[in-house]
Amino acid sequence: MKEVRFFYVPDAQHREELPQDEAVHALRVLRLQPGDEMFLMDGEGCFCKAAVTVASSKHCLYRIVETLPQERAWRGRIHLGIAPTKDIGRMEWMAEKATEVGFDEITFLNCKFSERRNIRTDRMERIVVSAMKQSRKGWKPQVNPLCSFSDFVAAPLGGRKFICHCYEEIERKDFFTEIGRSTGDDDITVLIGPEGDFSTDEVRLALKHGYESVTLGSSRLRTETAGLSAVMMSQLARRSERALLSCRASADGEPSA
Repeated sequence: MKEVRFFYVPDAQHREELPQDEAVHALRVLRLQPGDEMFLMDGEGCFCKAAVTVASSKHCLYRIVETLPQERAWRGRIHLGIAPTKDIGRMEWMAEKATEVGFDEITFLNCKFSERRNIRTDRMERIVVSAMKQSRKGWKPQVNPLCSFSDFVAAPLGGRKFICHCYEEIERKDFFTEIGRSTGDDDITVLIGPEGDFSTDEVRLALKHGYESVTLGSSRLRTETAGLSAVMMSQLARRSERALLSCRASADGEPSA
């Protein structure tokens, strides 16, 4: 069976040429030729079946054969706010795996106990795009630059907002239980602190701005593990009815739609 080739092309339906980095991969690595089939992902919920029309040394032009709108596998938006770790490789791993699981947006937080106060969003973008293509996601997660904790919690975000922390003196509820009680398509914003946790002042500031105090469980988790766990829990609680039906059909041995 011939391998299906996916490429990330923003606004794919209104273009006719692959972006430079994608063209390099198509021409030099995959050696695509005119007439070869490929699939384009616009990151906005649509795949396009396309055929190569021109394959030169630097340019790969295409013609769209069919548009394939995708259906979201989860309800509402999942937004993760997280303090980047000192070892940036751990944060890159988390962003990659969270994209494969499925979420909508990530914002990096500059907190009182943060170990890292700068981040290359361009590199994080490339990791997210690669994971999006590998996992065949219809939507590309939005990657935001580093933001101060106080500015982030003061922002007027909709839906339900949670801050995860380990302070026993501040009442906490179970995160998964709380999001499981939600109905409808409410957005979810969940905050994960640095290895030293948020400060108590930061937690209280978030509570003043409408955040709910929660825990991810009894285990002490590393920052990247906590971030991925929060995304996975949100995914489980927000899976669409279509995604659930697809999973049930697969379990029964039926092909999914």
